[in-house]
Amino acid sequence: MKKIIPQLAFTVAAVFAAGLSATSTAAADEIKLRFAHSFPTSHFIQKQAIEPWMENVTKLTDGQVTFDHFPAQQLGKSKDMLALTQNGVTDIGYVGVSYVSDKMPLSGVAQLPGSFATSCQGTNAYWEIANKDPIAKQDFADNKVRLLFSFVLEPYQIYTANKKVMTAADAEGLKLRSTGGAMDIFTRKIGAIPVRMTATETRESLSRGTLDGIIFPNQSVISYDLVPLVKYGTRGGNFGSFVVTFVMNEEAWGKLPEDAQNALTTASEDMVTEMCKNVDEGVENAIAEMQKAGIEYHELSASDLKTFTKYSDEVAEEWAKDLDDRGKPGNEVLTQFQSALSK
Repeated sequence: MKKIIPQLAFTVAAVFAAGLSATSTAAADEIKLRFAHSFPTSHFIQKQAIEPWMENVTKLTDGQVTFDHFPAQQLGKSKDMLALTQNGVTDIGYVGVSYVSDKMPLSGVAQLPGSFATSCQGTNAYWEIANKDPIAKQDFADNKVRLLFSFVLEPYQIYTANKKVMTAADAEGLKLRSTGGAMDIFTRKIGAIPVRMTATETRESLSRGTLDGIIFPNQSVISYDLVPLVKYGTRGGNFGSFVVTFVMNEEAWGKLPEDAQNALTTASEDMVTEMCKNVDEGVENAIAEMQKAGIEYHELSASDLKTFTKYSDEVAEEWAKDLDDRGKPGNEVLTQFQSALSK
């Protein structure tokens, strides 16, 4: 019975979405695309990226392209969004590459700890290599989806419920939320216990005490209403990051007229640049808001940082070797990313 229910839910969603598609494309000169994601409607990514992008596409196409928008997991959970996009339940979907690391393993290169200091540094480097092989083929084309736009969040910090973390030794034994992949490796190296889960699952786990803390981006602590559940945070840490991608079903893309494709491409390229700036500019405001709410921050000193950063190179090497051992070009992509960062 447990296996039947998720399949039934998926089938109902597919039938529901197919019905929308049939009615929404009745007028030959109008195009309505389904856009689904897991972010709450109040999330900064919803407000600063998704809504402006849709508005820009509609503007660039003089109203020809509009959207049926399904936020907050209305069509499915974040870990299922790639499959929902591949299967046409949604035309466009948000895919967090950590949640589908078996399908998009190479993109994890932009989530390695210690790689970059700002969202724009990580975003620009990732965008450069994501639009060429091997990532373009293996992470996107082979999955039958097209990368529309993406950005990389600022370096993650450690937020905890009861224990202040100032050095790696302070994290020993703590159960910390991880996105998986390289963050799992890093968490184990500092002696903590990685608990892999999506962002939407963290609030319940923190409230129940099954997590001691989270490795998380600053603004998302607010967006997922986690501020009341944590007491301490780090500043100046570089504990990995997260690649946010928005992808389109390749078949649906192929059915668009060229002018609509051009509009989506233009809006997407603009958003890559705009959103990383939004992320970087929003960090200090988010921290100030959380300090006012009672979160105590520890600014990591150079000696504090050394207790963490000594593991960064090891994590990158192990990440790349693991992919190489699985027949994936891990070291090739790592070299590409490091080269792009240096530009």
